[in-house]
Amino acid sequence: MICLNDYLFSGNTVLKILHQYSNDLRNGAKESRNSIDLAHSNFLIQIIELLEHNDFLTSQSQRIKEFYKFMTREYPFLAFTFKGRIKSLIRAEEKFNGYILEFIYNYYKKNGAFPSEAEIKSKLNFRDLIAYRIVISMPVCHIKKGDDRSEVERKYLYEIANALPEFLEERGFSAEIFKHLDDSGHSELLKDSVRPYYHDSVATPRSSGYQSLHITFYDNLARCYTEVQLRTKDMDDYAEIGEANHFGYEKSQEERRSKHDQIPSGECVYFDEAYERLVKLQGIDLAKIDVNMFKAINNQLINDGCGLFRGRQILPFEHLSRFQNDLID
Repeated sequence: MICLNDYLFSGNTVLKILHQYSNDLRNGAKESRNSIDLAHSNFLIQIIELLEHNDFLTSQSQRIKEFYKFMTREYPFLAFTFKGRIKSLIRAEEKFNGYILEFIYNYYKKNGAFPSEAEIKSKLNFRDLIAYRIVISMPVCHIKKGDDRSEVERKYLYEIANALPEFLEERGFSAEIFKHLDDSGHSELLKDSVRPYYHDSVATPRSSGYQSLHITFYDNLARCYTEVQLRTKDMDDYAEIGEANHFGYEKSQEERRSKHDQIPSGECVYFDEAYERLVKLQGIDLAKIDVNMFKAINNQLINDGCGLFRGRQILPFEHLSRFQNDLID
């Protein structure tokens, strides 16, 4: 079985690794008539296209930058950052195989049989290879006496979320309806007109404590999907460097081991291969990887300059709060 780990010790660039891995998956899929590996190869081609032919990102990021300018005018008292990234290769590979694992397991649990290749492929639809994140913070000097800072920040977060869809639709984006829409899971601070587009894990946090607003757009000019996340700084810290990050990793490890125990090896080749690829990726010693521009001192101290482990940055903007000594009205 071909897996990404086989290519991470050659000293090649990320792009060369992607080309080799994709080509080998495609050739192997033709010989074995494995359409899932063919879909896997096509998924990697999407990432290659983003990294090799990214002129469209200039147009896209400039249009999203217009919302940044809008926020500097409307919320000069807020501090906030805009960041954009193309999903890292390792994270994308984990997500692709994780989707296969999750779908096959749930299907088998419900039906007592395994899904067809066509059914598996229908679930391999990724819309967050490009993602932007807006993180806001209200300086303490702007908080009125008696007000709760987190509640004030949350109010502005939803206010910004209410303005985002229409603003971007006027600039060539179309908001996508969230497929698991459940009104009971949304805050009343979200307007009815935008509620169908948002996954609101601020109002209904995940079991890990993770909180964020997620919305997906189709960029009609660039012909691709992109995700936008909105968080307060406390939410972002908790997700990126806090308990949510560690909890999610540990929980996913336990769940995958449990699922593999319930579906014995040899019963479904697609489940077995996805599981093996995930286990190999999660067990990799980053300090031994040899990829051009990438070297880790150890698994905790990562210096990633090529988008292998961390997403490749495409839009960094930061706005500092103004009127530091004045309270807002």
